[in-house]
Amino acid sequence: MTSSKWLKIIPVAFIMYMLAYMDRINVGVLMPYIQKDLNISASSAGDIAGIFFVGYLILQIPGGILATKWSAKKFIFILMILWGLCAMASGFVQTEGQLKVVRFLLGVAEGGVWPAVLILLANWFTIKERARANAFWMACLPVSAILMAPISGLLLKNFDWQTVLILEGIPPIIFAFVWLAFIDDRPSDAKWMDDKERTKLLSDLNAEQSKSVKSQGYGAAFKNKTVWGLVVMYFLWMTGFYGYTMWVPSVVSTFTKDPATMGWLTAIPFTFALVGMVVNSIWSDRRLNRVQHVVTPLIIAAISMVAGQFVDSPVLQMVLLSITAIGVYAPYGPLWAIPTAIIPAGVVGAALGLQNAIGNLGGYNGPKFVGVLKDATGSFHAGFYFLAASLVLAALLTWFLGRTMNVQKANVPNKPTINKVS
Repeated sequence: MTSSKWLKIIPVAFIMYMLAYMDRINVGVLMPYIQKDLNISASSAGDIAGIFFVGYLILQIPGGILATKWSAKKFIFILMILWGLCAMASGFVQTEGQLKVVRFLLGVAEGGVWPAVLILLANWFTIKERARANAFWMACLPVSAILMAPISGLLLKNFDWQTVLILEGIPPIIFAFVWLAFIDDRPSDAKWMDDKERTKLLSDLNAEQSKSVKSQGYGAAFKNKTVWGLVVMYFLWMTGFYGYTMWVPSVVSTFTKDPATMGWLTAIPFTFALVGMVVNSIWSDRRLNRVQHVVTPLIIAAISMVAGQFVDSPVLQMVLLSITAIGVYAPYGPLWAIPTAIIPAGVVGAALGLQNAIGNLGGYNGPKFVGVLKDATGSFHAGFYFLAASLVLAALLTWFLGRTMNVQKANVPNKPTINKVS
C-alpha cells in the first residue's frame, strides 16, 4: 500500500463528506424544536427532511460528468461553498415553505459531491485498492452521526435551532479552502508525491484503463432489467435507512427533555452502526460473500424495528435502536461490490449513477411516510412498521437478484457466483 496518497487524500475526503452528511443528521436532532417553533405537523417535518433528496437527484449524473471532463477538485470546492451558504440560510427562514426551499437547494449543492469523489478516488486508487478506499471514505457516514448529534444537542442547550443551523453552515465554507489546498485531481498534478511513486501509480492506472471496457452509456443501463432491480432495491433500503436516521432523534427525545443528553444518546446507535459497518465489510471480504452480508443485516434491522414497538423501557428501546442502526448501515460495503459483479462491464458505470441517483429518492420516501403515519395514528409505531417492510423487501430483492445471477453464471464455465466476488 502506497502510504502518501492514503494519508493525503482519504482523510481530507473523509472530513469533507462528514461535513456534508451533517446536514442529514442535524435536521433530525433539531426537528422537535423546528416543529414546535414553526407549528408544523410530522408529515410536514418529513417533507422538510426528505425534500433534500429531491434536490440531491439533480446533480448526480452531471456531477460525475463535470468531475471527469473538468475537475473533481474545483467542482467540489464550489459545491462546498454553495452548500455551506445554503446550510446557513436555513437558519434565517421564517416559514415552513422557506425551509423547504432552502433544504431543496442544499440537496442540489450536495448532490454532485458523491459522484465527484468516486471519480476522484478512481483517479488515485487502482481497482485492487478502490474497495478499501471507498470503504474508508464511506465510514464518514456513521462517524458524522456520532459526532454531530452530540454537537447539535450541546449547541441547542445554548442557542435556538436557527442559530445552530447558521453555526453548522460555517465549517464547510472554511474547510473548502483546506480541500483546495490539499487535494489534487490526479497523481500527475501532485507536487508532494515522490517521482518514483508517481510513475509507478500512473503506470498501474494507465494499464488498467487500457484494459477497461468502453461504457455503453445510460441508454444501455436504462434497458437492463438487473440495473432496475438494483435501483429498486436501493430505493427500498434508503427508504428504511433515512426514515430511521431522520426520526431516531425524535424517538430518543421521548427519553429526555435535555437537548444535550438527547444528542449524546442519539450518538449511541450510530457508534454501534460504525462497528457493524466495519465488521460486516471485513467479514464479507474474508468469506468472499456479498448477498448474505446485505440480506442478513437488513432482516435483523427490520426485526429489531418491529420489536421496538412492543417495549416501553428506554433502555430496551435504545438497545433495539442500536441493533437497527447496525442493520441499516452494515450493508454499505458489501452492497457496492454487487453491481460490478452482476452487471456487464460496459453498463456498470451508468448503472451505479442511476442506482445512487434514483435510489436516494428513498431518502424522501422514508421520512415523509413516517411523518404521515405519525400524524394519522399519533405514534411512531405504524411508521416504523412501514420502514421495516421496506427493509424486508430490499433484502428479498437482493436475495432474488443474487440467486438469479448465480443461476445464469452457473451455466458459464469458470465464472464465479456473486457470493464469490472479491
